[in-house]
Amino acid sequence: MRVTPRLAMQATRALRGHDHPNFKNGIWLGNWGDLGSPKQKGLTSYALSPNRQRALAGTMHAAIFNVSRRTRDQILYWLPPLLIAYAAMQWAMERNEFLNSKPGRETEASQQMDSVTS
Repeated sequence: MRVTPRLAMQATRALRGHDHPNFKNGIWLGNWGDLGSPKQKGLTSYALSPNRQRALAGTMHAAIFNVSRRTRDQILYWLPPLLIAYAAMQWAMERNEFLNSKPGRETEASQQMDSVTS
C-alpha cells in the first residue's frame, strides 16, 4: 500500500486526536462524557439559576419551631439533673459561707470537742 498525502493526514489526525487508545497513560475508555457506553436516552435534567434560588427560604420559621419542638421533647432529660445540681451548689455555697464565719467556726470547734471527749 502506497502512502499518499491524504492517507498520511488521516493517520496523523487519528494519532493526534482523542479517538484512540493511549496505552502509555492507562486504559482507554473513550472520550470524556462518552466512556465507551452507548448514548443515554430519556434522561432529563433541570437547573435553576443561582440568582433565582432562595437559599435561606423558611430558615427562621423552621429554626423557631424546630428549637421549640426539640426542647419540649428533651426537657425531661436535662432539666431535673440541672435543678438538682443547682440546688446542691446553692447548699454548698451557703454551707461554705457558714463554716467560714465566726459562728460556723465556733459550732464546728464545739462539735469536734464533743467528738473527742465521747
